Amino acid sequence: MTSIILNEDEKSKKTQDVPESFAEKFLKTRQIILSGEVNKELAEKIVKQLFIMEADSSEKPVYIYIDSPGGDVDSGFAIFDAIRFISCPVYIVGIGLIASAAALILLSVPKENRFGFENSRYLIHQPLSEMRGVATDVEIYAKEMENTRLVINKVISEQTGQSLEKVTQDTERDYWLSSLQACEYGLISKIVKNRKDLKK
Repeated sequence: MTSIILNEDEKSKKTQDVPESFAEKFLKTRQIILSGEVNKELAEKIVKQLFIMEADSSEKPVYIYIDSPGGDVDSGFAIFDAIRFISCPVYIVGIGLIASAAALILLSVPKENRFGFENSRYLIHQPLSEMRGVATDVEIYAKEMENTRLVINKVISEQTGQSLEKVTQDTERDYWLSSLQACEYGLISKIVKNRKDLKK
């Protein structure tokens, strides 16, 4: 009987190869799972996957499944812009929680391409900040956050059909929606219960 003993480096490499291999296989299905906090690392990963899929085929659709509490708004906009930049059609499905920056990403595709699971939940609100520092810096940052808030509200209004006045009022505080309410609000076009529901 022959036994193979791996040193620590080899064990580590073998462990890292497993998820990477799975990710490569999943990538070939043209599906992306966007989960966890929206940050620079996640944005880089998602944007890279989008460009790889576009290079593979600019005509085949891409499906993105979102379950995220949100996070950094700049990272959210990076994903938002990349989705709009690529030429292949993109469909987004909300699963679990779609909050804050994740809700912004959801709105990167036309309404007819936005779906939600039956028990998914949605949250829209103004961008949050914990900026601390000297008064001048805080004032500058506050103005920038206000500009960002206006941009986000405009996106929500344009993509849902709600008036800018209503969106501005709704996002003053945390505004929670069930999948049914999200459908009525215009965040998604349809509630899907199985994969067949995604087919047009």
